[in-house]
Amino acid sequence: MTMTAGITPMGQGMDNIVWNILGQTYVPKQKSDNSFSWHATFPPGTFVPPHIHPTQDEFLYILEGEFDFLLDGQEARAAPGDLVRLPMGIPHGIFNKTDQTLKCLFWVSPARRLYDLFWAIHNLGPDANPADVVAVSAQHEVDFLPPPAEG
Repeated sequence: MTMTAGITPMGQGMDNIVWNILGQTYVPKQKSDNSFSWHATFPPGTFVPPHIHPTQDEFLYILEGEFDFLLDGQEARAAPGDLVRLPMGIPHGIFNKTDQTLKCLFWVSPARRLYDLFWAIHNLGPDANPADVVAVSAQHEVDFLPPPAEG
């Protein structure tokens, strides 16, 4: 798929698509073979568990609020105007530990299978079994990490 020139207006996405992904709202903005972007809204307390994209670089541009990250085992925080770089193969998790709704723009390069993964996870419904999410994600080139050992 080749990218076409144009403008995706604020508040709109591709084909009026809106996904519920792990409690967040994702609105796809652009998709081609080389990249895929989406606007994300993270309600308070929502997160994306630590995972790896073995075949993609991922980026977040923070629009509203402060995100907490686990980046290759280190904690970090990003605020509006910050760009978060997540190279392929580096474990990362994304967390809203605040009482505010947070917003950012994500993109990955190349697009690979992430667009299809979001359709698959969205279709699992809001009460998806975590094991199902992990299994479907692995089939789409996203590998969730096991939870840390307690103790």
